[in-house]
Amino acid sequence: MTRYELPPPPEGISELSVWDALEEFLLSLRSSGISEKTIKSYRIGISDFLKFCDKHYVKELSVNDVIKWRLTRLKSGFSKSVRKDSKATQLTLHYYSLYVRAFLKWLGFKEEVSVVKAPRRRVVATLSEGEVAKLINSSRDIVDLLIICLLIETGLRAQELLSLTINDIDLTNKEIYVRLGKYGEERVVFIGPLTEEVLRKYLEVHYEDKLIPLTYSGLYKRLKTLAKRAGVDPRKVRPHILRHTFATEALKRGLALPALQRILGHRDIKTTQIYLHLLKEDVKRLYMNVFSKQSNGNLNADSV
Repeated sequence: MTRYELPPPPEGISELSVWDALEEFLLSLRSSGISEKTIKSYRIGISDFLKFCDKHYVKELSVNDVIKWRLTRLKSGFSKSVRKDSKATQLTLHYYSLYVRAFLKWLGFKEEVSVVKAPRRRVVATLSEGEVAKLINSSRDIVDLLIICLLIETGLRAQELLSLTINDIDLTNKEIYVRLGKYGEERVVFIGPLTEEVLRKYLEVHYEDKLIPLTYSGLYKRLKTLAKRAGVDPRKVRPHILRHTFATEALKRGLALPALQRILGHRDIKTTQIYLHLLKEDVKRLYMNVFSKQSNGNLNADSV
C-alpha cells in the first residue's frame, strides 16, 4: 500500500454527511499527489462501504459497520461482480478495506480497523522464448511488431504504452520517457535492439503525435488476433503477461532486482520480488543438473 501524508480533516468533520466527508478525504488525497487513477479506486471502495452502512452523518459510523460490511461482502460478494469468484472477491475486499481504514483513520477513529487478508497470489503466467518468437514472426504489420517488441523489451504497462508520444522517444540515447506511470511519476525505460530496429523503420512513415494510435480495446484485440495467427493460446497473450515475461527474462539474464524495480516503476521492491518465484523451475533444473552428475562425486546410495 502506498504511503502518503495527508493534511488533517477540517474542523467539525464528524458533523458532515458521510458523502461530504468522502469528498474532503479525496481532496486531501489529491493534494498529496496521489494519481487520479488511485483516487478513483478509493472512491469506489469507500462508496461501497458507505452505501452498505446507509448512515447519514460521519458521527454515526462505527467499527461495527466495517465488520458487518466485510462479513456480508465475503459471504455474498459485490453486486456488480460478473463472476462468483471467491478469490477475486477477497482480493477486491482486501483493497477496499485498506481504503476504508485510511478513510476512517483520517476521520479520527481511535479503534483499530482490521484489513481483509489478501488471497495467495496466483501463479504469474509468462510466455516462453518460442511463443514470443511466434508472435514476432506472425506480426501482420509494423504496428503489431512494434507493440510486441516494446512490451517484451521494456515491460511497459498497457496504458503507459498507449500514452507514449513521439517526443517521449530518444533513439540517440536509446531511452523512452514514461510520463503516465501508475503512480503519476515519470521514469525512463530503455530501448532494446529489436525495438530500436523496428522504431527506426516505423518513425520513417509515422507522423502522428501518439506513438501507438490505439485504444486499450484496440490493443487487446490486436494481441488476441496475433496470438491466434501465431498458434499461441490467446488467454496467455495480454499486455501484463508480456510485462511479466520481460521481468522474468531480465532476472534470468542477470539484471539486479533494484534495477528491475526501477524499470517496472514499482514503489515497493516486494512487488518486484514476485518474479523471483517464477525462476524456481530454472533453479531446480540447475540443481538437478549439478546433483545428478554422480560421476563427479563420491557420494552414492551404497556409501550411506
